[in-house]
Amino acid sequence: MCGICGELRLDGQPGDRAVVGRMLPKLARRGPDFEGQWGEGSLVLGHRRLAIIDLSERANQPMVDEDLGLVLVFNGAIYNYRELRADFIAEGYKFASEGDSEVILKAYHKWGDRCPEYLHGMFAFAIWDRRAKRLFLARDRMGIKPLYFSRTDSFFRFASNPQALLAGGGVDTHIDPIALHYQLTLHAVVPAPRTILKGVQKLAPGTSLSLDAAGDPVQRRYWQLGAMRPDTPLSEQAWTDAIHTALRESVRKRLDVADVPVGVLLSGGLDSSLLVALLAEAGVQDLLTFSIGFEDQPEEKGSEFEYSDQVVARYQTRHHKYHISNSEVLPHLPEAVRYMAEPMVGQDAVAFYLLAQRVSQEVKVVQSGQGADEVFAGYFWFPLMDRDINGTEVERFARYYFDRPHTEFVETVTPTYRGEDWTRQKVVDLLAEPGAELFIDRVLRMDVTTLVVDDPVKRVDNMTMAWGLEARVPFLDHHLVELAARMPPELKLGSGGKHILKKIARGLVPDAVIDRPKGYFPMPALKYVRGEFLDFMRDIVNSDACRQRGVFNRAYVDKLLVAPDQHFTPLQGSKLWHLALLELWLQTHVDGLED
Repeated sequence: MCGICGELRLDGQPGDRAVVGRMLPKLARRGPDFEGQWGEGSLVLGHRRLAIIDLSERANQPMVDEDLGLVLVFNGAIYNYRELRADFIAEGYKFASEGDSEVILKAYHKWGDRCPEYLHGMFAFAIWDRRAKRLFLARDRMGIKPLYFSRTDSFFRFASNPQALLAGGGVDTHIDPIALHYQLTLHAVVPAPRTILKGVQKLAPGTSLSLDAAGDPVQRRYWQLGAMRPDTPLSEQAWTDAIHTALRESVRKRLDVADVPVGVLLSGGLDSSLLVALLAEAGVQDLLTFSIGFEDQPEEKGSEFEYSDQVVARYQTRHHKYHISNSEVLPHLPEAVRYMAEPMVGQDAVAFYLLAQRVSQEVKVVQSGQGADEVFAGYFWFPLMDRDINGTEVERFARYYFDRPHTEFVETVTPTYRGEDWTRQKVVDLLAEPGAELFIDRVLRMDVTTLVVDDPVKRVDNMTMAWGLEARVPFLDHHLVELAARMPPELKLGSGGKHILKKIARGLVPDAVIDRPKGYFPMPALKYVRGEFLDFMRDIVNSDACRQRGVFNRAYVDKLLVAPDQHFTPLQGSKLWHLALLELWLQTHVDGLED
């Protein structure tokens, strides 16, 4: 797990090491163990390393293979690297290191642009072919690892976060009106290739991008998720056994592929509790677990310790429990926003940031339960959408997911940013992609391939990597995801959601955890906005910077400020927090930069 960046000049000038030198400090938290640069002609590559596999200097990057004429910068973990390495050695390839990075170089040499198809894991990488003068970039199937880029007539730059691109200079920082519509309608999900800034794009999951010396791009989607039933129907027990086996394998791989201890972020929900059970089942001794909780509000509890404690008691884990007061949360809010690659409104972003700060003092790698709710239909809105047969498919989805209808979006922003209903059209296009049998199959596929990428998965990556902590997500193993996508919907929607996981968990996890109402990583102070949190948000949306930016309609802002507790999205998010967070992110990352 690391931070990568680079610049390819398109104007005949040599690559600028000073530019990469400005980018690397913005990636330092992602890779505190080593910094490296490599340049040749029009190209410069930069890397910040978090040493997880092969802790020696031989695995430092940029990694140069003189024999093959290839140079690599890589962020992530390849879980099948040992098998690939053995195959490559049998074919005569020579290795100078023991880790997973060098395997990618051999894979590119053997398979070229198809190499990502053979890699099992989470990854974002760039390879420079010194002989062909060609840059090749790829991102993993589930989008677990980020890859942003910026292009002008003079250069193509890429990095693990937009902050590094902005530090390089010359980036158009105007707000993209279409991305703004997504941001305020689709729960802060801005699907690739867009971001909130016109001059910053991101590579879509399961996609590669290559550029020759002239900068001519070729983009290739190397993976697509199908959601069709198998030709031969399976019984419920057969599906249960298959999912259980795939999940066991996913957890094992994310444990074995590390030369450092691996812990678990234990929220007290079914997903993380099941990870603990499966790790114990795999024979892990002295398992490290970590939980965090916050102050209660009258409407909502701020922790799930009553459930996580039961899992700890059953498996006798070496547990670390942190209780955070509201007085500790507010001072860290701007700090957490500083490490957000994009504006993220999920309440648990700050929770993960504060948890990761403490966990990183104990371990370098953790397993986390993100993705289970999307893959196995754990959220309350999935059955509501499935039962709702009124209107078009996008209308059935929008009623339960969109933060605001287009009419309210028009009320939210100033005339400069009013336009078409871009979010609706995007969802129509995503639902219309072939290869999914039923409406709920199409919704879940869209969630797994698009929404989860730019909501919970991005939050976890950003907030853990802000402290040099690598988070691995077994429920988003692409083999498991492919299997689950073919499963009949009733095996997901049943039992109030995640039926198949609850069946697997029975006997492994305390019944109280399985049978409890669905919980969320709670931070009530960002949902029921009052007191000093309200003062904080009021100051942001009433600031001179916000007024001069001219994005939000002042009448709408004033309406939210009068009664913030009365304005929630269908997913129960604070609409005031959504506006304040976006403005705070822009003030933090954009204000003061040249366009």
